[in-house]
Amino acid sequence: MTWDFSQQLADWGPDSDYEPVSLSAAREYCQKVTVEHYENFAVISRLLPKELHSHFQSVYAFCRWSDDLGDEVEGDQKSLDLLAWWKSELQKFDRGQSRHPVFIALKGTIDEFNIPIELFENLISAFEQDQVKTEYQNLEELKDYCRRSADPVGRIVLHLFREATPEKFELSDRICTGLQLANFWQDVARDYEIGRLYLPKEDREKFGYTDEMLEQKTSTPEFVALLKYEVSIARKFLLSGRPLVDRLPPKYQVDIDLFVRGGLCILDRIEQVGFKTWETRPKVTKFDGVKLFFSAVLRKWGRRIGWAPKFADVEPPNVKIEVSI
Repeated sequence: MTWDFSQQLADWGPDSDYEPVSLSAAREYCQKVTVEHYENFAVISRLLPKELHSHFQSVYAFCRWSDDLGDEVEGDQKSLDLLAWWKSELQKFDRGQSRHPVFIALKGTIDEFNIPIELFENLISAFEQDQVKTEYQNLEELKDYCRRSADPVGRIVLHLFREATPEKFELSDRICTGLQLANFWQDVARDYEIGRLYLPKEDREKFGYTDEMLEQKTSTPEFVALLKYEVSIARKFLLSGRPLVDRLPPKYQVDIDLFVRGGLCILDRIEQVGFKTWETRPKVTKFDGVKLFFSAVLRKWGRRIGWAPKFADVEPPNVKIEVSI
């Protein structure tokens, strides 16, 4: 399947007239969406128990549709209208009335693993926020956005692992927030081009990075110092959540370790280009991915034979947003 979101909207959008599909057909649709977009799923899927594959695919398909409704539709108001439709489909799904294949597949996943629907509502609210909020005043505001845009995904994964506990939620939130921040600092230029600025205003003022400098879109010394600071915060979030790996059953450890290592690798690449992300978008290469994979696998086996130490406890950055359990 070649993904053409405009065609997907024509086939499965609010103005489409289609009959509900069977559960097996809905799961097949979610599998195609996942394979088409998530290039790392082939690796991840080999590590996950086979019985979880379809459930991860249904969650990914929901996130893919939500993301594209926010980013692949022309016009903020049209995106908001479509996200409102998507939210109504989620509410219909909760009443067993949705006919969209993503929600037909997702219902079985949510029911089997007792996943709170609020986690999916939070994800939609973050995409809605992207249409109306283009600037963040401080880290607390940005963390609140991450609480809805990234943290729910980690909590959903813990439900799929049947490891949903308050302690693990808190560690997962740190990892997901760190990953989200790493992606922001990797994509400063891309986000700015579509009218989004995630660099907090308080931090820009702290480092003397003025609005006039921002408009020039060049990596001034002030920008480099600012981004170096932001990268250090993202790194601390990732490292403070990393002990989650050791608190999970061995069959899930490599997957979570890979996500952390991937985020840290992005931050390393940002550092290697001198934090000049206006001019260069740092990338994690396929070779990097292979190294990360084998590092995670070797550590898992090292833990089993006693030579790999547990990940050190690291305090997260001092952010005032309260974590809800």
